Amino acid sequence: MTHSAHRRTAAAAALALAGLLTAAVPAATAAAAPAAAPSAATSPAALAAPDIPLANVKAHLSELQSIATANGGNRAHGRPGYKASIDHVKAKLDAAGFTTTVQQFTSSGATGYNLIADWPGGDANQVLMAGAHLDSVSSGPGMNDNGSGSAGVLETALAVSRAQLQPAKHLRFAWWGAEELGLIGSKYYVNNLPAADRSKISGYLNFDMIGSPNPGYFVYDDDPTIEQTFKDFYAGLGVATEIETEGDGRSDHASFKNVGIPVGGLFTGASRTKSSAQAQKWGGTAGQAFDRCYHSSCDTTANINDTAIDRNSDAIAHAIWTLSAGTTVPGDVYEATADVAVPDNGAAVTSSVTVSGRSGNAPTTLRVGVDIKHTWRGDLVVDLLAPDGTSYRLKNSSSNDSADNVIATYTVNASSESANGTWKLRVQDVASQDTGYIDSWRLTF
Repeated sequence: MTHSAHRRTAAAAALALAGLLTAAVPAATAAAAPAAAPSAATSPAALAAPDIPLANVKAHLSELQSIATANGGNRAHGRPGYKASIDHVKAKLDAAGFTTTVQQFTSSGATGYNLIADWPGGDANQVLMAGAHLDSVSSGPGMNDNGSGSAGVLETALAVSRAQLQPAKHLRFAWWGAEELGLIGSKYYVNNLPAADRSKISGYLNFDMIGSPNPGYFVYDDDPTIEQTFKDFYAGLGVATEIETEGDGRSDHASFKNVGIPVGGLFTGASRTKSSAQAQKWGGTAGQAFDRCYHSSCDTTANINDTAIDRNSDAIAHAIWTLSAGTTVPGDVYEATADVAVPDNGAAVTSSVTVSGRSGNAPTTLRVGVDIKHTWRGDLVVDLLAPDGTSYRLKNSSSNDSADNVIATYTVNASSESANGTWKLRVQDVASQDTGYIDSWRLTF
């Protein structure tokens, strides 16, 4: 997990490159809920996940430790230990029948690598991703941070192959580079993913530090469906969980969350101190860090709690099996593709979609896909207008929101609205010196 960092970037990119640039997190409002993966509970055919063998996960950790030991004691970006780690994981996935892609990028004057592995089959319009960063800091081998997440995701992927799983959704696994330098690898992947492909990702699951030696059991509270999936797993074990706060925004899930993709994940703690109440709940030592070897040379295979990494690896598999078996997202799409210019610091403009031939009201999970090209998205206020004029806020303006474009999918509870009629996307630029237009938008019922 990277140290916390914040950087404001100027919005100067040409609109011709807009499809490659990030969008920021949708503003939370009472009207619009975060986009959620469909619940797998609706699929009675969902198979139970297998038990992930602890011995296999630990074997992956031992291999990563050996790679670090043979390459200067670390697996950091730009160092030979990182490339050797990528090659090692790729070989295992290739042998298991995955289609692998190594994506290159440059950071701090060195070449970095992401490894993407796709499992054949599943609905290509619904992609469930799971990922972990594979790089360490330069000061140690990084077995908990983040050999643990990398090994857990790898063994789950290999379990998919052993089971010859044929889920409803398409499965994609990823190992990110240069996370420790500021989420560089995952940002590169998301920023270079075409908008159409971004919209197909139904959820991204992140696993960073899942074997801390003095562990807690923390669940990301971003997407409610993903969060509940992990909570249900731990409730079945009789293990209490807490909401994860220490690593919020400091790991690769942030790269996906920032463009509106539903995210979730697990974490066992880093440099924060375990409280007495937490020690009573989970065991371990109160008054000591969850991982006292965080970002240090002592983050070796001896720095792993077997129970924590075993439970969390099983939880990864549970989430993959459960969330990938969900029923298809309701698929009736109504789309407007005509460009509508957004005046600089001017009046609001609208783009309309007419819905007809449906019975009853709109769903509780009406999906609103938005593609607005703009040189400073922080100036924009975006609303969905129902046929009766009711307004649902999708995005607020913010002086801190310095990215370009709004390319995101929002979920709105529109169950009180008649489905049929003219729906509108309303966009207003509330500050000067920037230009843009509504490229397209769509409703999915």
